[in-house]
Amino acid sequence: MAPVPTVSLIVPTFNEADNVDELLDGVCAALPGDWDIEVLFVDDSTDRTPEVIEKAAGQCPVPVSMLHREVPEGGLGGAVVAGIAQTSAPWIVVMDADLQHPPQLLPELVEAGERTGSELVVASRYADGGSRGGLDGGYRKVVSGVSTTVTKALFPRLLRGVSDPMSGFFAIRREAITRAGDEGRAGQDGELRPLGYKILLELAVRCRPRGVAEVPYEFGERFAGESKSTVREGLRFLRHLVELRSSDQRARMVAFGLIGVSGFLPNLLALWVLTGVTSLHYAVAEVLANQLGVVWNFVLLDFLVYRGTRRGHWAHRLLGFAALSNVDLLVRVPLMVLLVERVGLGPVPATVVSLMVMFSVRFLLVDMLLYRRKRAQVRKAQAVAHTAAASRSTR
Repeated sequence: MAPVPTVSLIVPTFNEADNVDELLDGVCAALPGDWDIEVLFVDDSTDRTPEVIEKAAGQCPVPVSMLHREVPEGGLGGAVVAGIAQTSAPWIVVMDADLQHPPQLLPELVEAGERTGSELVVASRYADGGSRGGLDGGYRKVVSGVSTTVTKALFPRLLRGVSDPMSGFFAIRREAITRAGDEGRAGQDGELRPLGYKILLELAVRCRPRGVAEVPYEFGERFAGESKSTVREGLRFLRHLVELRSSDQRARMVAFGLIGVSGFLPNLLALWVLTGVTSLHYAVAEVLANQLGVVWNFVLLDFLVYRGTRRGHWAHRLLGFAALSNVDLLVRVPLMVLLVERVGLGPVPATVVSLMVMFSVRFLLVDMLLYRRKRAQVRKAQAVAHTAAASRSTR
């Protein structure tokens, strides 16, 4: 006989009071009799949902608990991460509370993972036999389709085999999350940083599960309440895409380079004005013009590339960035003088050459010293997470 699966079902909720009882009834009816399962509601509600969950927990034949968050950090995705930290079962299943995810599919997700050896099983609206009919109107269907296409285009390798990266209904082995934490990519050490409700994308990209399976399903209509899909959530999703894409060092280096190239314009414009209008010596003018390029680059990098790893006040980051950026003047200015005096280049071409020479050095200094956590800090956080996990497993 196959081993009995042990499952933690995590349900993030925000004002879902009218759906809780119906959801638990559906879950209990779908479960095989020999399953060992725990249900955890991670609640960010401002209505009576917590009271409804507490009452339902006392009547449900399976263990039901609730984690109520006063501060809903990270939205519904952040709620799932908090739930992962509170549970210990080897299989984690995530589903919404609005019954658009059919509870009867829950056992099939875990069984598909056990049968295929996959670490991630996605309930997909886009797999053969699936449907997204429960989406409200043509607008949401277009948005869903475009978001899926863009996301898969940005992560073609990591999302290979995932037809529905926007799905909120999936099962993942805890081992995949723990391993990603050990490797410094994700896990309970805080490396998971979801924004909004697209937690599957976060897990697939950062945890890189070994093996993906899909189970088609028909996305149903909401049982009660209102949809949480808003323009604000859409903007958070776009921001999340940028942060995930920039989590890879090679991608960050490309972004760093593109932003650096865009910084040529204010730098060179200021240099042209200072040397042509004020008749400053080109070396002095370069030092002054460099500061405008530094501010330009800092604003774009801080907002677009390193938004998820920012620490401290922006002014402190700007001072650190300016210090690191101006260190290269000790090399670039002598190099520029050499190119002008000995090679015969003009001030502007000499500046371009010197900037290109120092690009890699500047990227590594900024990426490793200013924005990325030190390895020792990561290891310390991981040790604390593993200790906490061991403590929970012995209860």
